[in-house]
Amino acid sequence: MALENYIRDIQDFPKPGIGFKDITPLLGNPDAVKECMQLLLNSLKDKNIDKVVGVESRGFFFATLLAYELNVGFVPVRKPNKLPYETISSSYELEYGMDTLEVHIDGIKKGDRVLIHDDVLATGGTAAAVCELVEKLGGEIVQCNFLMELSFLNGRNKISKYDIYSPLVY
Repeated sequence: MALENYIRDIQDFPKPGIGFKDITPLLGNPDAVKECMQLLLNSLKDKNIDKVVGVESRGFFFATLLAYELNVGFVPVRKPNKLPYETISSSYELEYGMDTLEVHIDGIKKGDRVLIHDDVLATGGTAAAVCELVEKLGGEIVQCNFLMELSFLNGRNKISKYDIYSPLVY
């Protein structure tokens, strides 16, 4: 199955000059979701994962499915003031400013083997911030995986010390 056929290009979203990769057609097709899940799970054989961290918001879709299939806990990483309990945070640079992500302080325990999942690896700022949060809490990052990687933005360079997997690379 050609998963790229289920990714829609939207020009000038969320701002002029940005070409957005929309995953909603993929999410709307159960066969495409199953294929994507199988590819992601195949990359995790013998990884012994304890927690799956999903990044707000599109990362939640597959991160929760991965946690379910792996029979492990799911940990959400969100924008500031969205999580109800005590958090730690990490700030990172965007093309047009700064942003911050937070995670509950008890979401990951020292020594937990962690899979980080988001929908896209672009410039790598978000992924690097999430890696920082996981490591601050004592987690060991087993893999960072994404539905797609925009390789021309070189985001992989910011997280190159980790195992990285993406079934779609643009």
